Amino acid sequence: MNSYELSRSWFDFCFENPEKIKPNHTALYFFAIEHCNRLGWKKKFGFPTTMAMEAIGIKSYNTYINTMNDLVAWGAFEMIEKSTNQYSANIIALSNINKPLVKALDKAFIKHVTKQGTKQGESTSESIDSIDKPLTINNKPITKEQGIVFPFDSDTFLTQWNIWKEYRKGEDKFNYKTNISEQAALAKLSKLANQKEDQAIEIINQSISNGWKGFFANKEKEKETKLTFDTNR
Repeated sequence: MNSYELSRSWFDFCFENPEKIKPNHTALYFFAIEHCNRLGWKKKFGFPTTMAMEAIGIKSYNTYINTMNDLVAWGAFEMIEKSTNQYSANIIALSNINKPLVKALDKAFIKHVTKQGTKQGESTSESIDSIDKPLTINNKPITKEQGIVFPFDSDTFLTQWNIWKEYRKGEDKFNYKTNISEQAALAKLSKLANQKEDQAIEIINQSISNGWKGFFANKEKEKETKLTFDTNR
């Protein structure tokens, strides 16, 4: 297993079961992937409750345990050993959720691509999405055919970006309507973070924890930078 396979399996399940999914489920699942990755992809590992609650911003123990139980029931987690209270650790293993032979998400993508291709063939005007765009991130030109170009290509950043999109979807049913709009958001994030991955992730977490709909400069980092500058002057 790797993070891509687990992510794909999860979003297949989400697409087929939209009535079950809440942002907390996605946040906890992807944090478990991140934690497992940091532990060197152990087959089973301790997953401390207080650490997980703090990482994804869940304040209520009951909300957390209900979220955990859902993920176990759906097959996303295998519960190896259950914790006795909120101060001890569950021991879990990650697993691919059982997939149907024909996945609804794949069928929807195929249908969407076919529909878009037909529309473009019938139209005599060029779609704005098919025009080569100016340089946006790391001097890479963006076109519809190329899809999204991420400023950072680590699994950690890609996981955090997916959590951000699920957060926006859960908060106000917002989705990036085109690759261009998502690319613009990534460009702004990269600029605010001074093209540093760790700062970009901190900015994402800052927006989620404050319930914001966009990205803003990390005020604490700005204060630290100003203090260092004033001290060394």
